[in-house]
Amino acid sequence: MAGPTIPFQSAISRAPAGLRRLKAGRVRRGMKPPRGRRPRSGRRGSTMAGGMAGGTATGLAGSCAPAGAARPGRGVAGGLDFGPDPPSPARVLPDAMNTPPPAEPLLAWYDRHRRTLPWRGEGDPYRIWLSEVMLQQTTVVAVGPRYARFLARFPDVAALAAAAWEDVAAEWAGLGYYARARNLHAAAKAVAARGGFPDTEAGLRELPGIGAYTAAAVAAIAFDRPTVPVDGNVERVVARLMAITDPLPGARRLIAPVAARFMEQAAPRARPGDFVQALFDLGATICTPRRPACALCPWREECRARQQGIQESLPAKTPKAARKLRHGLHFLARDPAGRLLLRHRPPEGLLGGMLEIPGAPWREEPWTLEEALPHAPLPGLDWILRPGLARHGFTHMDLDMRLAEAPPAALPAPEGMAWMTPEAARAALPTAIRRLLPLAVPPLAEGEGAVASDAPRARGARRRGTSP
Repeated sequence: MAGPTIPFQSAISRAPAGLRRLKAGRVRRGMKPPRGRRPRSGRRGSTMAGGMAGGTATGLAGSCAPAGAARPGRGVAGGLDFGPDPPSPARVLPDAMNTPPPAEPLLAWYDRHRRTLPWRGEGDPYRIWLSEVMLQQTTVVAVGPRYARFLARFPDVAALAAAAWEDVAAEWAGLGYYARARNLHAAAKAVAARGGFPDTEAGLRELPGIGAYTAAAVAAIAFDRPTVPVDGNVERVVARLMAITDPLPGARRLIAPVAARFMEQAAPRARPGDFVQALFDLGATICTPRRPACALCPWREECRARQQGIQESLPAKTPKAARKLRHGLHFLARDPAGRLLLRHRPPEGLLGGMLEIPGAPWREEPWTLEEALPHAPLPGLDWILRPGLARHGFTHMDLDMRLAEAPPAALPAPEGMAWMTPEAARAALPTAIRRLLPLAVPPLAEGEGAVASDAPRARGARRRGTSP
């Protein structure tokens, strides 16, 4: 049977005296806020599923802080925001709200319903680490075949450490978030140099690119360390179990201590890797962002959000800022053999170290062909701006790109650039840059790329050896 609903006492205890009439975490209708405070409605939404979900992995929450970790922030009760919290005491969940339910029902459910995934059942920390890195911001469906292909080329950490960066980047192309590939390569070199993976959370965090979440996941799954990594799935499960109504990202300071306390129980401590993956699977298949299958949940009786009928509104989220829009213009040069001129982007920043079609830097205002011409890789050619637009969405911004082309030129590649066949370019270019290829004439990839007779043209002095 479901237990009684426990009020959100931490917010109540710190509200002004006139507001302590709050009962069971609800505001009485008609009750006015204290003078000088204007209530603001909290917006609720669902968190992005991470890691092992069928959606994307955030990897942002990190591993669990010790139970009772302080949370500076704002006092929220019943959907009203009463301004900044007092400096002391810090906001924490009361003990009754900080104690998770028994873990045995979840482990029993996992033993019957666990997902079959390529990296499951592996004791090799390299394969577990690789899967966790790939699953950050990438769906399980997309990762499956790419994981197998990556392992075929780099079967162990020594092979990855010995590989050239260009080979790693080419194998990663299309997965996005290319800083992951750079960090993966750097961490492999560090592991090979020390003779193996560290087997503790703290040791794993010393490797390049491994943050709190990945370190906790590898420590629990590969080395049976009693820690709970908190991804989007775990955030959602815990927020609903305990009816934590504070919005993300601030709510993570309340969610993490609850998740950590699972490891005070004997069953999770005996099977840390299984318990962590059970939480992932529950969030990915049952406790989903929309329309959770509560009737099938092993914790349906204990779930406080379900008792209150608010499960689909949790975890609440702070409204996102408006997305930025940036503009680029790229110059596609070919030689008489049909090869394309490409270069590597700077190692730091967006798409760092990846191949690209040379062009003008991305900026807030659209480029005209004349403005962008100083950034052309081969000066003196007749560049034609092709019709159409290539758009790519990054996590934090959208990018609109135009493409200019010139007649084939029998010229040496400038320093830092190289001629590549279209087939090699399609395989190595990141998805964002590959979206430009259908705009070429003739198209270098599927899509439309018709040229207009009045397309803008920029003329420069012809260089010796340039084809007409």
